[in-house]
Amino acid sequence: MATTLIRETKSPAFALLAALAAALLCQVMAQQSASVLPKKQQKKANTLISKQEPPKVNPRVLGQAAVGNVSIYISLGKQRAYFLVGERIAIDTPISSGKRAGMSPKGSYTVMEKSPNHRSSIYGNFINPKTRKIVRAGISTKIDSAPSGTVYSGAPMKWFLRLTGDGIGLHTGILPGYPASHGCVRLPDEIAKLFYDNVVIGTPVKIGD
Repeated sequence: MATTLIRETKSPAFALLAALAAALLCQVMAQQSASVLPKKQQKKANTLISKQEPPKVNPRVLGQAAVGNVSIYISLGKQRAYFLVGERIAIDTPISSGKRAGMSPKGSYTVMEKSPNHRSSIYGNFINPKTRKIVRAGISTKIDSAPSGTVYSGAPMKWFLRLTGDGIGLHTGILPGYPASHGCVRLPDEIAKLFYDNVVIGTPVKIGD
C-alpha cells in the first residue's frame, strides 16, 4: 500500500500572525505578573534623614553646677553637645553645627556674651516694614542686597551664647539630623535654656571632633 506524505507549508502571512499572537500573549502575562507583585512605596524625605538620639538630662548632676565647675564640649563628628559639671555629664544633647567643614571652627573658647532674645546681624529676611511680611527669606547681609522698600530683620537666636567676635555661638534652632547651620551650634529650645541658665561669662567651651 502506497503511503502519501503530505508536507505542511506555512505562508508568510501565517508566520506573521503567529508572531503577533505570541507577542500579545507575552504582554498579557507581563501585565498580570505586575498586578500581582506589590508596588514599592517611595520613602518620604523625612524618613531618609538620620535620626538623632533625644537629649538626656541628669538633674542630680546638673543641680551641682556652680561657677568654676561647668564646661561645654561640642563634638562635630557625633553632632552632640555635652554640658559637663566637673568630669560628669549633666546634659547630652543633639546639635546641628555648620553645614560645611570649618564653618563651626574647632578650638577652645569661652562664653563672651549671653543674650536671651538675640537676633542675627548677618542672617535673616528682608521684610516690608509696614506689614512686617517677609519679602525675601533666608538672606545674608554679606552677599544680598535689600529689595526696594524693604528692611532687614535678623533671624531669631534665642538663648544665645556668643563664642566668637564674628557671631559664632550656641542658640535655639532647628535640628534636621545633620549639620545645617551657617556656623552656629543649634540646640533644642529647652536644652538651650538649660545651657543659658547654668553658664556665666567666661564658661569654657570646646569644639572638637
